[in-house]
Amino acid sequence: MKEKVVLAYSGGLDTTTIIPWLKENFGYDVVCCCVDVGQGNELDGLEQRAKLSGASKLYIENVIDEFCDDFVMPCVQAGAVYEHKYLLGTSMARPVIAKKLVEIARKEGAVAICHGATGKGNDQIRFELSITALAPDLKIIAPWRMTDIWTLQSREDEIQYCKAHGIDLPFDMSQSYSRDRNLWHISHEGLELEDPSLEPNYNHLLMLTVPPEKAPDEPEYVTMTFEKGIPTSVNGKKMKVSAIIEELNALGGKHGIGIVDIVENRVVGMKSHGIYETPGGTILVEAYQQLEELVMDRATMEVKKDLGNKLAQVVYEGKWFTPLREAIQAFVSSTAQDMTGTVKFRLYKGNIIKAGTTSPNSLYSESLASFTTGDLYDHHDADGFINLFGLPLKVRAMNKMRAKEKESSK
Repeated sequence: MKEKVVLAYSGGLDTTTIIPWLKENFGYDVVCCCVDVGQGNELDGLEQRAKLSGASKLYIENVIDEFCDDFVMPCVQAGAVYEHKYLLGTSMARPVIAKKLVEIARKEGAVAICHGATGKGNDQIRFELSITALAPDLKIIAPWRMTDIWTLQSREDEIQYCKAHGIDLPFDMSQSYSRDRNLWHISHEGLELEDPSLEPNYNHLLMLTVPPEKAPDEPEYVTMTFEKGIPTSVNGKKMKVSAIIEELNALGGKHGIGIVDIVENRVVGMKSHGIYETPGGTILVEAYQQLEELVMDRATMEVKKDLGNKLAQVVYEGKWFTPLREAIQAFVSSTAQDMTGTVKFRLYKGNIIKAGTTSPNSLYSESLASFTTGDLYDHHDADGFINLFGLPLKVRAMNKMRAKEKESSK
């Protein structure tokens, strides 16, 4: 009986080519696994394509709700944003995909897992660290790094390889953007984006959103509710998290929300230029932060900001299945327990404009914040506070004065 390998399968040219390549070079029985994190119509026709390419079986595993509930929301609650802009769309999806690949490998009794990530990108790290953390006994095959036996250098090479192995599928020979899509976002790389001095061709590349200048001339009000850090409704309609993200994608895309142009630092050491479309995610993160502003105390917010930045780095580097991620998430989950309330805002030509926030856990007191003197705040108390708060500055200044006087008396 042949040994089995589980291939992370997207249905694209790369992973389709890998099927006959694995059989030819390793003699494996190839089991394909496509993990659905919200790719939409990219999944159409996958079963026929995998079978025609020589796979013995194809799994299509829907993990959209798990992705949103267990991977996206912890990052939203943490305010995890990589290098001030990137909302971690691809980074969050890779560990849940790897988790499912390991489950299928165990079910099939496979000895290895294969992925089609390139040797220059972040995904190879994210897949392999996750697989190693969950199944250290499984072999990992990365064809693009095996240059002694993976000799294909272009799309044309791959198409010819497939045809030589009896696989004649209608792959497009033309060059296009390299994209990654899930329910949270779409990323774009390649073509003019490889030169950061050029303006992106938004009219050509955008798929979820419209450019802000093409958004409606009238703003649209949106109201969201949260319960213990979890979004529960949009405009009065109760929905699960994945449905809320889908609804916010439609609203945000309509109004040109969530287009990010970034030159980021990859884990492998190089910089890369890409465009991210995250309309619903941008709205969700902003709405959560608006609620947080009202509810969270200053000291907790300061620590959470630092931990949010650390979590962004941890997730970006593929270290989801680590004690550090678990510890940060435990802190963030604790802070989320008070995040209950209603957030209202306007969407207008790429902007999210506040329109009122309420919470039963609000720390905002109108009587304290107003210029009138309330019962809880005595203005005279500020005298002693300022004296103590500024004591180190005063001592330092006095020391400098003494030193200056001593110097001038010589």
